[in-house]
Amino acid sequence: MICSRFDIVDVPFPFSDVPRSKRRKALVLSDAVFNQKNASSLLMMITSTARSAWHLDVSLEQWSQAGLRKPCLARMKLFTLDNGLILGTVGRLTAEDQRKVTQALRAALPC
Repeated sequence: MICSRFDIVDVPFPFSDVPRSKRRKALVLSDAVFNQKNASSLLMMITSTARSAWHLDVSLEQWSQAGLRKPCLARMKLFTLDNGLILGTVGRLTAEDQRKVTQALRAALPC
């Protein structure tokens, strides 16, 4: 599945501390050209838990318009995943939430 930047997708999210995964939401950061040419997408974790805050967490204020079922955060846990492992598209971030995620990424990766 080839997705576009700021699509929200279901993926088998890898855990960093154990060799397994769980179905989770993720945010596509790379554009469709990158995703197609590399057969993989660059993704960002989406979580509904706020109990363990990370620096530069982004609260997705317009979560229901993005296809999410409850309030969520975009978290600075980035990973690549083979496009064939993307389980489906849930929705897309609104322009305002896209702007906030972009600002956080620029702060985390000052290139």
